[in-house]
Amino acid sequence: MGLTELISTVPGFFKPEIVVNARGHWRYHRFPDNPECNAMKPALVLLACVALLHTAGCEDKDVQTRGGGWGAPPKVVTAEARFENLTDEIEALGTIRANESVEIRPRIASLVERIAFDEGDLVEKGELLVDLERSEIVAGLALAEANLKESLSIYDRSKSLAATQAISASNLEQLLAQVQVDQAQVEAARARLSNTAIRAPFTGRVGLRRVSPGSFVNTSTVITTLDDISRVKLDFSVPETFLTVVKEGMSIVAHSVVYPDREFQGFVDSVDTRLDPVSRAVQVRAIIDNSDSALKPGMFMTVDLQRDRGSAIVIPEQALVPEGSAQYVFVVSENTVEKREVRIGRRVPGLVVIAEGLVEGEQIVTEGTGKVRDGIAVEVKSGADI
Repeated sequence: MGLTELISTVPGFFKPEIVVNARGHWRYHRFPDNPECNAMKPALVLLACVALLHTAGCEDKDVQTRGGGWGAPPKVVTAEARFENLTDEIEALGTIRANESVEIRPRIASLVERIAFDEGDLVEKGELLVDLERSEIVAGLALAEANLKESLSIYDRSKSLAATQAISASNLEQLLAQVQVDQAQVEAARARLSNTAIRAPFTGRVGLRRVSPGSFVNTSTVITTLDDISRVKLDFSVPETFLTVVKEGMSIVAHSVVYPDREFQGFVDSVDTRLDPVSRAVQVRAIIDNSDSALKPGMFMTVDLQRDRGSAIVIPEQALVPEGSAQYVFVVSENTVEKREVRIGRRVPGLVVIAEGLVEGEQIVTEGTGKVRDGIAVEVKSGADI
């Protein structure tokens, strides 16, 4: 029964207004203006004191029960200092490029006479792609061949006359030079004629065509594209700290958001000889088999790389107790706490490397560091019992 209810049971009294603050102190505001009530004030004060002492005793008993009783050792949770193999991991971002890629352009200016491929066709090296109009070039070749035939005939007649010294040696040399000029013109005309037939420079797949039969094209006109994607190149960059990890010939595994459940196996083909002076990263090129043509040039991919940092003693980060610039841990041995300074190394998610101050297998306090001090006894519990 509360204090207010207890007072209200006294016959002939109204319910007083009681105020109890956070520390358990109380006071009443008023009593009824009644001589009988005023005579009972001392008794009520005594009654209230007894009730408060009883309440405080109950609370103290609850505190003792929760804390294991007065003088009981504090409960803590410990973890073991252990050796772990440490690795650095990065996710490098890369772009797919075709193994070979080219824009098909004509070497001469002419009209498109015939297109010999369909968009998306797989073509072999040397296969005809486009025929250009060639009538003028054919006529030029015929003229060059006629000139060569005439100069050869004159040279042959003059050579027989030179034996009887009917023609000077210098004139014969001039005729020979003319023959050589005409031969060069024939070769040039034949080259121009061969340029009217545009052929695939390597085996690959053609893209969309940009021209139609009858279109006028010149050396800047893109007719189509040709890509060899039987295997693809993956160009990505890694920070200089991983320069010793990436080696030519090492295996890599790449992932694409297009195929979230698939891994693409490849190998490092080459590492650039220079680092970017701004990003301090080096460019790496890997080769990935693409016999099913799943990967297309320009696709985005990721590469997971790991660097082994050796093994070291690690503990949970929450076990550290910083004091100024020093770091301490509480070591538990035979249920007794020892406060020990440690020197920490690098941090990994959730853990910290201990460079000095602990040995493998020692138990350190991870929960309850605020309740312990050097040299006291503790009770080691699991996390659920704290």
